[in-house]
Amino acid sequence: MRRVLSLDDYLRLLPKTELHCHFVSTMSAGMLIAQAERHGVPLATTDPAALFDYRDLADFLVAFEAAHQVLRTPDELAAVAYDGVRAAAAAGALRYREYFVNPQSFAEVGLGYRPLMDGVIEGLRRAEADFGVGFSVIVAIRKDVTPQQAVELVRLVADEPYPEVVGIGADYLTAEGTEDPARFADAYALAKRLGYATTIHAGETPNAGPEDVRAALDVLHVDRIDHGYRVVDDPDLLARVVDEQVPFDATPISTTICSGWELGPDHRLARLIASGANVNISTDDAVFFRTDLGREYRERLVALGVDAATARRLALSGVEAAFCSPDAKAALRARFQGELLALDAALEPSTA
Repeated sequence: MRRVLSLDDYLRLLPKTELHCHFVSTMSAGMLIAQAERHGVPLATTDPAALFDYRDLADFLVAFEAAHQVLRTPDELAAVAYDGVRAAAAAGALRYREYFVNPQSFAEVGLGYRPLMDGVIEGLRRAEADFGVGFSVIVAIRKDVTPQQAVELVRLVADEPYPEVVGIGADYLTAEGTEDPARFADAYALAKRLGYATTIHAGETPNAGPEDVRAALDVLHVDRIDHGYRVVDDPDLLARVVDEQVPFDATPISTTICSGWELGPDHRLARLIASGANVNISTDDAVFFRTDLGREYRERLVALGVDAATARRLALSGVEAAFCSPDAKAALRARFQGELLALDAALEPSTA
């Protein structure tokens, strides 16, 4: 007898990429608490149930910064990397992931670029061998540094090359609490000249606007936009990104915490998807937002009004928007198509 998949099972088993994942936020609550105790790093609480309670984005960034302070050695980084992949593969059928790593944050506790990358990449390589989950790394500029410090970071990445480090991004907020992508024009121009793919957090926060997305496109000339939801507030810009099929790395659950938006058919992300924009789905900060890739699809996309066909499109969009090599992308595309054939055949006709 042929097994029939429910929509919930279909969305859970759907093969997925994750192009917007901050490395330290794949660390479990238990590991974060243990590491903080080991290194004498104060936390707001040592209660795992309350550790990831935040009022807003600024409150989250306090915990995010503490997570960088508790990882001091390559072995500790490798353990976080490996365990994070294992959890994501089990919960959300993860097949490929790109990680934001902030060398400027780790440097504050004395961890240099090479031991940082050696630890992260060693753990991810072991996980790829054991679980079949491919990966790439995006070095992220902190927006609260100076433009010159951003340029220096890009030069460091080029001077210490790793084949797995394929892109430059930027996260955090500026010292003034703004997004201000244009501030880092020189760093992004250098990254482009050096052959790195580029992306940036823009149009995410309540005090941001579509002009931040426009600056990312027209000043920085990025290849992808992280978040970008405010683009729907400007009809002309929205029409442009749909026409140009600019990839948007979206993270549904994080918007309820960082921007205070309720998930529903009127959510900016729902409107972005409905417009025909090129959207893919990630967790942003998986453990730190008490989510996983399976939950983003099974619960939050459904809350946004997304059906099985649209979820399938979003999953495939993640393959095409990935920064991996052409050969790796071709292999990933073929893997997705094969898995989707079986899933589509088993899906309940009423939900197809």
